[in-house]
Amino acid sequence: MAEAAEKKTAEATWKPTPEAKQRATRLRIIAWILWIVAIVGEAVGIFWLLRQRQVAQSAAGTVVVTRDDATGLLTQQSVTYEFPQWAFIALIVLLVVIAALSITGSVLWKRANRLDPASKQDKVRFFVQNQLGAIVAIVAFLPLIIMVFLNKDMSGGQKTLAGVVGIVLAGAAVALGIDFNPPSVEQYTAEQSTVVQLLGQDHVYWVAGGSVYHVCSEVSDIQNATTAPGEGTTAQAVEAGKSRLTLELQSELKKCGLPVPENIDAIVDAIRQIQGGATDTVLPAPVYAADVTPPFTPAVLGS
Repeated sequence: MAEAAEKKTAEATWKPTPEAKQRATRLRIIAWILWIVAIVGEAVGIFWLLRQRQVAQSAAGTVVVTRDDATGLLTQQSVTYEFPQWAFIALIVLLVVIAALSITGSVLWKRANRLDPASKQDKVRFFVQNQLGAIVAIVAFLPLIIMVFLNKDMSGGQKTLAGVVGIVLAGAAVALGIDFNPPSVEQYTAEQSTVVQLLGQDHVYWVAGGSVYHVCSEVSDIQNATTAPGEGTTAQAVEAGKSRLTLELQSELKKCGLPVPENIDAIVDAIRQIQGGATDTVLPAPVYAADVTPPFTPAVLGS
């Protein structure tokens, strides 16, 4: 029935474990706190620090009237203003602090996205969620840098140094905030489907120091691990920090004596494309020799 088919489809879609979901939420909250502090720091720089000035004697400038204590007469004095050195040093420190807060927030945000990724079906949300670190870095730096160059009290040398430092730090924060190959629900679902079709169940293995999870517990990475290997579902592997399925499927299946599909190269190639961000790649169904019993046979839903 249609409702049953929809339920089966929903169940087949990858979902993070409750623990991974909670950790992702916690990381995102911390990231937002760091970003908000960075933006508050920017506001302090614009509305307080850059407004600091001190009087500097000059041949030209604003004319002020003062009283000469020796004669009791009013005299005119020409003065100009300059940006205090202490404020300039504080500005450089502030730029470094904003960069540190922005970059740390971006690192935590990207880590959360690997635990609980967005779906590519909503293109706008997918883009914003994965590139939010870069967007925040621009917001935290661009207005402050512009106000540095518009400041009338800073000397040319001060503007140049503060501007260069600001631009370099902003560039680093934006670059580190960009996720060039963000994960997606679709990627994790394709990898989960591959595991189930090749093994007959959603059960994989991983080691503490690795970035991938495996379909066989007999491979050298698992056997040579200095700590006890982990095992569980693909969602639990992602929770453990393993962001993708290994591409060494053929050798791993052989190592564990599991049937190898005749089209394993096509399956691996499809997974590689999906992990690279492809959205229109079709995941091939495993094709086995006539005398091989498939580990998994898709169920046929009734109408």
